[in-house]
Amino acid sequence: MKNRKTHLLALIILLGMGTSASAQKIPFVYNVENTGIKNPAPVLPGIDELPVVKTLTDPFQWSDGSGRSTNFKDWSRRRAEIAREIEHYEIGEKPVVSRKDITADIVDDTLRVNVTVNGQTLILKAKITYPEGKGPFPAIIGIGRGTGSLPPAIFTSRNIAQIAFNFTQVMSHTQKRGNEPINKLYPDRTDMGAYCAWSWGVSRIIDGLEIVGKKSKIDTKRLAISGCSFAGKMALFAGAFDERIALTIAQEPGGGGAAAWRVSETLGEVETLGRTSHAWFKESMFQYKEENVSKLPYDHHELCAMIAPRALLVLGNPDYVWLADESGYVSCRAARKVWETFGIADRMGFSIVGGHGHCQLPTNQYPEVEAFVDKFLLGKQDANTEVTIAPLYEKVDYERWLYH
Repeated sequence: MKNRKTHLLALIILLGMGTSASAQKIPFVYNVENTGIKNPAPVLPGIDELPVVKTLTDPFQWSDGSGRSTNFKDWSRRRAEIAREIEHYEIGEKPVVSRKDITADIVDDTLRVNVTVNGQTLILKAKITYPEGKGPFPAIIGIGRGTGSLPPAIFTSRNIAQIAFNFTQVMSHTQKRGNEPINKLYPDRTDMGAYCAWSWGVSRIIDGLEIVGKKSKIDTKRLAISGCSFAGKMALFAGAFDERIALTIAQEPGGGGAAAWRVSETLGEVETLGRTSHAWFKESMFQYKEENVSKLPYDHHELCAMIAPRALLVLGNPDYVWLADESGYVSCRAARKVWETFGIADRMGFSIVGGHGHCQLPTNQYPEVEAFVDKFLLGKQDANTEVTIAPLYEKVDYERWLYH
């Protein structure tokens, strides 16, 4: 009898361990830029062949319409399909670079990355601000400045390094198609939008950190990225297209960022597909403006979902109507379903509150940012990242937009 009880107890323990192990199988971050790079590209029909989809598209449905899968083991393949659709219809294909074509070094706390393609070399420089100590340190890549538009104190007080990404080294903000720095390497990629080029640049910075290794004093398994407004979009695209980024904080990214094109089209004078900057996207994307927006085989809730199973925090500011934050709220609700399906909802949150200037994080949003930083850069698993804050939009019927 005692033996049977012992065996039963052992079985219960093993089953419990199995459940725990299953949850732990979902990584927080990856050690490669794109886990799905070897998956075949989906069929990418032209505008006349694409069906009209009025609701937000289903992030779990295979591109060929053959069915859907909510099994996490299929997510890398499905994520790769979404990426290819966004590249094809919206930003251009992100160039793949062989590691043998990259060299890097650190001089005077500045990372220098040399990328050589087609006999031409592009040099990227990124200033690193270190906390005191030997490291290795977690780090945030800030668009333009070390922490983007987030308060530096949040990171300096936590011994997190800051890496400033100068996006103009890759492509200017105004863009002269075909005559940008990146076109030195890719003269035939004249259709490339800035969000493709800028994401490529962020990935090369990460390559450089990996190449210099311990000399960087950076823990490349604990990288975050953040930016605000147009740079909030940049952070979102960079986080979506590089799986080595553990935490993405997209601050007030507006239309073309977290907001869904379909929803924004119904909101009036906001940043819609037809009203956004032509420099940021492929020129061919603009044929999908207005009534054609429902022909896109994806929407930006899927851009957000590409970050899963890694961590994403979206910060909004409804005081600025142009940002289309109602659309951002609906999109975030739809995207979060992916994390919820995988049982990791605490890795995706949003905080959309007003009463402050554009790109000026108010003190009442500090706790959300601090919680995500604590959990996903510092490993404090007791940090509360169950963040779904949007008081202005609590009565918005977001479910009517959801895929069925």
